Order: sequence, then structure tokens, then C-alpha cells
Amino acid sequence: MSALLKAFQESSHLYGSNAPFIEDLYERYLQDPQSVPEEWRRFFDRIQEGVARDAPHTPVREAFRRFDTRRAARLRGTSCAPEVSIVQRQAAVLRLIDAYRIRGHQDCTVDPLALRERKPVPDLALAYHGLTEADLDTEFDTGTLYAPDRLPLREILRILRETYCGNLSSEYMYLNSTEQKRWIQQRLESVRARPRYEPGLRRRILERITAAEGLERYLHAKYVGQKRFSLEGGESLIPLLDQLIQRAGGHGVKEIVIGMAHRGRLNVLVNILGKSPKELFEEFEGKVDSRLLAGDVKYHQGFSSDVETPGGPVHLALGFNPSHLEIISPVIEGSVRARQQRRGDHDGSQVLPVAIHGDAAFAGQGVVMETLNMSNTRGFTTGGTIHVIVNNQIGFTTSHPLDARSSLYCTDVAKMVEAPILHVNGDDPEAVVFAIELAVDYRMTFHRDVVVDLVCYRRHGHNEADEPAATQPMMYKKIRQHPTVREIYSRRLIEDGVIAPEDPERIAADYRKCLDEGRVVARNIVSGVRNPYAVDWSRHVGAEYTDEADTGVPLEVLRPLMDRLTHVPEDFELHPRVARILSERRKMAAGAQPLDWGFAETLAYATLLRDGHPVRISGQDSGRGTFFHRHAVLHNQRDGSTYVPLRNLFPGQPHFLVIDSLLSEEAVLGFEYGYATASPESLVIWEAQFGDFANGAQVVIDQFISSGEVKWGRLCHLVLFLPHGQEGQGPEHSSARLERFLQLCGNYNMQVCVPSTPAQAFHMLRRQMRRDCRKPLVVMTPKSLLRHKLATSTLEDLTDGRFQLVIGEVDELKATQVRRVVLCAGKVYYELLQERRERGIEDIAILRVEQLYPFPRRALKAELRRYRNAAEVVWCQEEPRNQGAWYQIRHHLQACKSERQELLYAGRPVSASPAPGYYNLHVEQQRALIDQALTLGGGS
Repeated sequence: MSALLKAFQESSHLYGSNAPFIEDLYERYLQDPQSVPEEWRRFFDRIQEGVARDAPHTPVREAFRRFDTRRAARLRGTSCAPEVSIVQRQAAVLRLIDAYRIRGHQDCTVDPLALRERKPVPDLALAYHGLTEADLDTEFDTGTLYAPDRLPLREILRILRETYCGNLSSEYMYLNSTEQKRWIQQRLESVRARPRYEPGLRRRILERITAAEGLERYLHAKYVGQKRFSLEGGESLIPLLDQLIQRAGGHGVKEIVIGMAHRGRLNVLVNILGKSPKELFEEFEGKVDSRLLAGDVKYHQGFSSDVETPGGPVHLALGFNPSHLEIISPVIEGSVRARQQRRGDHDGSQVLPVAIHGDAAFAGQGVVMETLNMSNTRGFTTGGTIHVIVNNQIGFTTSHPLDARSSLYCTDVAKMVEAPILHVNGDDPEAVVFAIELAVDYRMTFHRDVVVDLVCYRRHGHNEADEPAATQPMMYKKIRQHPTVREIYSRRLIEDGVIAPEDPERIAADYRKCLDEGRVVARNIVSGVRNPYAVDWSRHVGAEYTDEADTGVPLEVLRPLMDRLTHVPEDFELHPRVARILSERRKMAAGAQPLDWGFAETLAYATLLRDGHPVRISGQDSGRGTFFHRHAVLHNQRDGSTYVPLRNLFPGQPHFLVIDSLLSEEAVLGFEYGYATASPESLVIWEAQFGDFANGAQVVIDQFISSGEVKWGRLCHLVLFLPHGQEGQGPEHSSARLERFLQLCGNYNMQVCVPSTPAQAFHMLRRQMRRDCRKPLVVMTPKSLLRHKLATSTLEDLTDGRFQLVIGEVDELKATQVRRVVLCAGKVYYELLQERRERGIEDIAILRVEQLYPFPRRALKAELRRYRNAAEVVWCQEEPRNQGAWYQIRHHLQACKSERQELLYAGRPVSASPAPGYYNLHVEQQRALIDQALTLGGGS
């Protein structure tokens, strides 16, 4: 029996400074016995058995009091003063051990430049815990220090400082999981955060460091002054990634998707992914012959390759990334989720996301928090991400850490998801390798995010033409005098007898020779690997855009699908309003009632699933639909259980997921973009709660959705549902900023549609997947129109129809008598139609343009030819004149009308706001624009 238990069994210890500490331990024990050290657990077990067996919630102090009273009676007055002192000191030692685990990182040596003055941490001082130097040679129980049960305090301190205050420090005691905390403690404390690596691995680490430095020096000498966003100062990233891949492969990982910004990207491309140095040099020399319409700079390019590991080949994919730094984070998560879905990898054991960040960006950009927040949600989890922060301790060139964040560390935001954080000195490559091994093992064991903070520096400025000393003189004075990682590590290996003094230069010369010859320099690259889960893009690459597709579905196919969509399990109690909607859908299925938007949309998904296309929809209210129209997820009013008809259509059907996403636009849209680029046969939809909120994800729209194909050749068929329409709900609930999307259109890069009937929505969605081309689709979806009495379709519209680019006049007007043609898109059509009918107007035709890009010139010209006697062609829109479609399509309208016809505008006047906030003003403006459109000579 240990001295700790013996002391507690023979003495009282509730009196004095240790009482709060013991009480806290006991409270933790009552909640979870496994959360306290074993010695304490056995002691508290005795209390429970002797005092509180029948009263598990006995107050802590009362339990101890009763236990101490029973013990005192047995002692019969024997003095126990010396033992009390032993107990107090033992408790103090255990508090000291926990203090190092919690705050040791604040007194570590992870900064290679030692920029900050190291200040004493009070919690780590002996006196803080009531201990003195006289106690240093006294043996104490170590608890769970993963060492012999009893050690002198001096030795305990040495172990603690080596483990928590060296070149590798850690933050993990805030984790709620006792199992995870103990796992990390065991891994760190058992080797004192410093495993002994065999000489072969140490030589390989030096080779990787040499490669990292060698490429940068080669480029610096050969392409003077050209931007390359050098990795110099952070060369340890290369052995880190090398070991990450090998370790992950040993765990059975088959694919790794990497996202990173431009710092060090060229180095990773060449030294990790195996890009040919010859190809890189040609890019520097501007000799690239690309079929891309626009292309992108070399440090934004993606790449893929296969690397041999102990567990077999691992496929590596580096995501294309613009200069918007952290925006790649959600994109790679989406790509990983799609790859996991394809493999049936539901816990993330086979496909691993790795995100490489900059320190200032990780702390400064909100998309980081949004992406972290997704990490454990049902629709977006990928089984944990390994985050690596290349911590240059400076943002751009000028910003000081005091101006870059309000937290102590750039990594503090990761604590929101209880990700353990490992801070490591970039000048100590072996500590770096151990940190990434620990991170990989943790992620593969617990399937949660983990962060490695690679603390280093940047030898040059933000780019190689910059002069950082102008604004950071003291930092760069230190950097100029500081030896490189390769120099430091070479000396260490020579001193340890691992390599000969001449080896470092020989290794460097061999690497330079490989670069001169243009040979691939990455390790373990393999070719000809057959991946049974790889996507065949051949049908889609190079496919020309077309508006045509066979989208009709025979009635005999629709009927069984409609039966399943309106089926509800027995004993499943629907909300009365939802029950009424399903009852109406049964009537629609029988042909007794026209189809509404919600049912037609749901039928589009059902038929695509039948065709073999998985469907994924996400948005803040997507299951039900913001405007109560979809009801893809049914909720049992009795017990809260759910039923999804689209998952229960037929055995073995493709996957269907509709998820109510977290309250994020930027990260969620980035995720869905990444998913769509990795799953060309899936219909992937992101739905904004209101179309106005899409501007919260403008970076994704600008940098990826609209331009990813012309910059990187990256095909994507993501669909955006953006509820749009002026209905008096104010500036932030009216406009999806149609004009912005039309401004981004060019080179047939995407489609912008404004469908006005349920059948149009049905055929539009089916067309998206039935064609070979893969283009993003932006849809201005309706709100009040979802239940408009005129916005309906028939079953025949689904069986025999197709998506109409332009819908002609629906009333029986004499074309020769038409003197004005009104063109419009969306909800305003029905207001124009109703008003024209009420006024009895027969000389004004109304046409709907259902696709605004690519603009359907041929179809519109054909419709306008029917009205040769019309002197006026009017574009009518609800949006203000400087917004909406008018200025973006006016040149198309000019080209479609005849020379003698006048082109006019009817709509709201110019406005800085997308919509009025006062309802009476909305009504007044709406009435005016309708009147303007339907009055001959009106318009401007």
C-alpha cells in the first residue's frame, strides 16, 4: 500500500489549505470515478463504502467529517501531527503536477527567436503550492505521471519541465473527455515529450530539411526577385508533412486532402507531392502552355499524386486555393466528405483532411471559426481534421502579434471544439516529427480535430521583393543572425555521431543535382496506382455547354415515386399543417389538384435518385424549407422522431441527405462547393435562408464558384437556391443581388435562372444532372410564389415538358394587335398578368425570360418575331434600376428586338438600398412599376 493511502487512512486532512483541493477531487470523483488518479480513486472508494454507500449525494465536507470521526475513534487519541504534514505536501505535489499540465506551455522554449521575455508562471513555483527546496529530495507519489510510483520531487520537477516546458508544449487539460486527457498524458509523459528516434529516421529528417532549404535557395538564385512565398524559416513543415503521410498510411488512411495558402506551397508541391521541378521552372519562366481560359499564378495551383506508406499507397490531393487564405478550409472539408461518402467511410478512417494555416489568418479570419464549428455536426463532420499552423509570428509584413489577435495564442480559437494543441519549436525537427505523430494518432483514435502550432519565423518578407526590416527591425536583426534549421540540426546529428561532418554538404549537393536535372525529388512517389473509388471525369471534361436535355419522366415512373413520397409510417403523428400538405400532395398525385412548387421539387429529387444520382441539400431551414414548402423531413409529434420519404423510395437507392446547417453562409457554401467538385454525379444544393444572405459567402462565389473552371479547370455543378423577390419584407429579405451574379458571368462559366412554375423547377433540376457539362447553377427561387394560385403545373407538364428558356404569352391575344411587349422574370410576372386581366388589356403581351445567363437570344428573338407590330419592348423588374438584371442584359435585349422597336425600362428608380423598409412605400413603388409596364408610352 502506498504512503499516500497510508497517510490518509491514519490522519485527517480536511483542516488547512488542502481542503478545497481534496473537495474538488472528490466532487470530480462523484461525477466520474475515472477522472481522478488511481490512488485517490481507491481512497474515495473507501469513503463511499464506509460512509455514503446509501447516500451517494452526501455533501463532500460532511462525508469527510463522518469518515474522519470513525477513524479518530479507532486511533484512540494517538497523535498524528507528522502524518498531516506528509499528506499536505503530497497533495501539494499532485497540485503542482496538474499545474504543469495546465500552464507549463507558458514557460516553454517553443519560440526559436525567443522574441518574448520569459516571465515566471506563479502556478509553477514550489512556494505557490506550499512546498520548499527542502522537499526536493523527498519522495512523493507521482499519481499518473507515467513514471515509477514514487520519485524525489527534484526528479518529478525535471520530468515535468522536460515534458511540458521544452521545445514541445501542450494544451489539453480543458478537454472534457477524461479518456482523451489520459491518452495525451500517457503519450507525452511516458517519453517526456522526446522519443528517441533511430538513426535512419533522423537522417531522413535531415534529408527533408535539406530539400526544403535547397529548393528555396535554388529558386532564390535562379529567379531573382520573383514571388515564391518562401518557406525559409519554416523548413520543418516538410519533414512534418512527410511523417504525417507515412503515419496516416500506417493507420490505414487511403486519401489525404490538403488545403493551404501560398506560404511554402511551392515547396510542398515539389518536395511532398512530387511535382516535377522542371514543370515548376517552366512556370517561373512563363513557358506554360495551358488550355485554361484564364489560369492562375503558380502558388495557387493544386496537384495530386500517390505516395507509398507502410499501409499501402496513399492518394494526396492539394486543393486549388486563391489568395483568400483560410477560405480553402471548408472547401477541403467538403471534398473529404464526398470522398468518404463514396467509400462508405462513415467515421473518417480512410480519408483524412489536413489544413495548413498561417498564424495571423487562423486567428483573424472568421471562416476558421465557422469551419471548426462544423467539425462535429451531422451533415459536415469528416472525422476530425489535422490543423498545422505555420506560425511565422507575424501577419503580412507589418502587423505585430499584439495587433493580430486579442488572445494569448493564435490557436486559441480551436479550444471552442476542445481540440488539443501542440506548440512546437520549428528549429527542433525531431520535436516537430513527434508532435505530428501524436496528432495523427490522436485524430485516428478519437476522430476529432487536433492542432500542431509550428512556431518558426519568416526569413524574407511577405514576398521576396519586400523589405521586412523597414517595419520589423528588431525581429529581422535576430533573423539575420539566426542559423537555419538545417545548420542547427546538422550540427546536432554530427555531435550525436549519426552522420559524418561532410554529410550535410553531400546531401545538399545531391539535391541540387536532382533539381538541375529536373527530376522528381519527393520521397516514395508511386505511379500507376489503381484507385477503385476514383471519379471518372472523362464524360464531363471538355463537354460543351448546352441548354437542351431530355428531362421528361413517364407517368408510370412518377406514380410509384409519388406514392412513396406521400407515405407515412404507421403511428407517425404529423403536425396538422404538415398532414394537410401531404393530403394535398396525394390529390396532386391523383391528378385532382394542380402541382405546387414543393411537390414538383421533391419529385425532381426522387426521379434523379431513381436515375442513380445521390442528392445532398444543405441550408439553415432546408429540411422543412424556410417558407414551409418542402417538408423533406417529417417530424413525429409524439416522440420527435423523423422520417425522410426521399430515403425510402426503393431498396438500394442512392444516398439522400437534407440537413439543416449551422448558422453560417461562408463555411457551409465553401463546404458544398468542395463536395460538388469531388462528386460529379451527385446533385448538390446550397440554400440560403433568404437570398440576401448569400453575400455572407461572397468570397466563395467570387473565387471558386464563378471562376474555378477558367482558373484551375475545376468543374463544379453546385446549385444555389436564393429566395428572391420584393414582397415588402425590407432591405435584407428581398434581393439575392441578381446583378452581382450576372456581373460574374462569362465564358459560359455558370447559369442564372429564375423559374416561374413548379414544372420549370422540376425540369431545371433534372437538366442540371442529365447533361454531360458540369456548370454551377444559381437559382432565384420564390417565396410567396410557392403557394400562388397561378404558379402551378400539371403532371403532363412533368412527363412531356422540358425547361423553357423563355415562356411566351399564355392568354389568347392577337399577335398583330400587340403594340407593346413586356419582358420580365420571376414573381412580377404574375402581378403583371393579374393586373392586365383586370384592366382588360389586349394589346400588351407578357413574356417570361426564365434563364438570364447564358442569355437565350435565339429563343427570345423567336418569341419577339410574333409581335412585329409592337413599337415598344419593355423590361420590367421589381429591383431598383441600378440593380437586378436591367444593366446586365440590356445589350442582349437590344440584340433581340427589331431596329424599329424602342427598348424601355419599367421598375423602381435608382436606390442605394435593395428594397424599401416601409411597407406602404413598397406597395406604392410596386403599383407604380406595374402601371408603368402596362401603360403605352410608359417606361424610360
